[in-house]
Amino acid sequence: MPKLWSSGFGEDTDALVDELNASISFDKRLYREDIAGSAAHAEMLARQGIIERSEADAIIAGLGAILADIEAGRFEFRQSDEDIHMAIEAELTRRVGKPGKRLHTARSRNDQIALDFRLYLKKEISKIRHMLLSLLETLCGIAENNLDAVMPAYTHLQRAQPSTLAHYMMAYANMLRRDVTRLEDCAERMDFSPLGSGALAGTTYPIDREMTARELGFSGITENSLDGVSDRDYAIELLSALSILMTHLSRFSEEIILWCSWEFRFIELSDSFSTGSSIMPQKKNPDVAELVRGKTGRVYGALVALLTVMKALPLAYNKDMQEDKEQVFDAVDTVKKCLPVFTAMLATAAIRRDNMRAAAAEGFINATDCADYLTRRGMPFRDAYAITGRLVKLCAGEKLTLETLPLARYRELSELFESDVYDAIRLETCVRERRSAGGPAPESVRVQIESVRRFMEEHNDARI
Repeated sequence: MPKLWSSGFGEDTDALVDELNASISFDKRLYREDIAGSAAHAEMLARQGIIERSEADAIIAGLGAILADIEAGRFEFRQSDEDIHMAIEAELTRRVGKPGKRLHTARSRNDQIALDFRLYLKKEISKIRHMLLSLLETLCGIAENNLDAVMPAYTHLQRAQPSTLAHYMMAYANMLRRDVTRLEDCAERMDFSPLGSGALAGTTYPIDREMTARELGFSGITENSLDGVSDRDYAIELLSALSILMTHLSRFSEEIILWCSWEFRFIELSDSFSTGSSIMPQKKNPDVAELVRGKTGRVYGALVALLTVMKALPLAYNKDMQEDKEQVFDAVDTVKKCLPVFTAMLATAAIRRDNMRAAAAEGFINATDCADYLTRRGMPFRDAYAITGRLVKLCAGEKLTLETLPLARYRELSELFESDVYDAIRLETCVRERRSAGGPAPESVRVQIESVRRFMEEHNDARI
């Protein structure tokens, strides 16, 4: 079958070229956006007197029928049609005849795909954003129920200072809150319609680009036709935002994997979100967290791939840019698979508060608080730090803790120690006294939860 662009060619393209060139196998998912863009374009052509009203009506009705057939699974996508644009236009012409041939007046596949891609990504950003808000809700719920769940916080994977599970949850909540705003910023920057840019230099027809932009829900139009068809920074920016999001999920996954191990036993995942071993009956594996951690590499790969595709392309459109969609589609699909299952995994996990508290009791994580005790009694911090270090070494040698070391031994190193030191270094006291903004004290974490909940309320109603 001759291609819609082949009138000036004397030979058919080779079958191998057709196979390499065709994008219909993956860009067919843009059918809704392509049909919406074509309907808006036809309406504009009629209003501007470029085509007859009756022709536009026939085009719009035909596009509606094609949409219904695709949604019902009655539409056959053929490789010979190359891409979603040609597939729909060819079918439209078969159905409505001459009016279908007028649809492509004053546009190019270059601005058509740029339009479809932006429309699609705006919609997908909205879906991912709502998934993130759902995860934030889950984190807030866990935090509210575990304000006093003492656990060790780590640096270098060594027990460092006492914290709470609520404090941990809100750390990730703040990371994910920034992911929401990154996605919103990206959507705002891509919210400009390239339709009407043509192949690269606009058109001589008296089109109304602002009208089609409004019809399609854009806030405005791209201001340069070359830029409108030749850049994919919005796709690169989205992949960057998704990569950072997956970084946060991957780090969180690593924590969960550690916490599920017998060495930690801080949490236990539901059987519904775990797997077993084919040979070791005792195993309960955190495969969901491991898969999220692993799939992060796919999203990183998409970002690097698209940056590489775009890095040396001259203006305007080049066929290399066909490689943008599979990368972005895969990254979007990956994130959309990971977020709901990750949220459900967390929501159904059992918290082992007793194990967290027991781990916090070891490792001298209240040593800083012991030094602070001396500092509040007038000793310079560096001197207090040195004395506390000697106390830790003494305890380790005698298999004691700061809580079980007799007061007399404390006073051998400093007469500033009194019996109230035991309350000062009690883990619950250590946490409760860290009231500084952003700290783990329950009252401080409540403020953090309230802040995230206000954010969620504000962003549930966001435009995208």
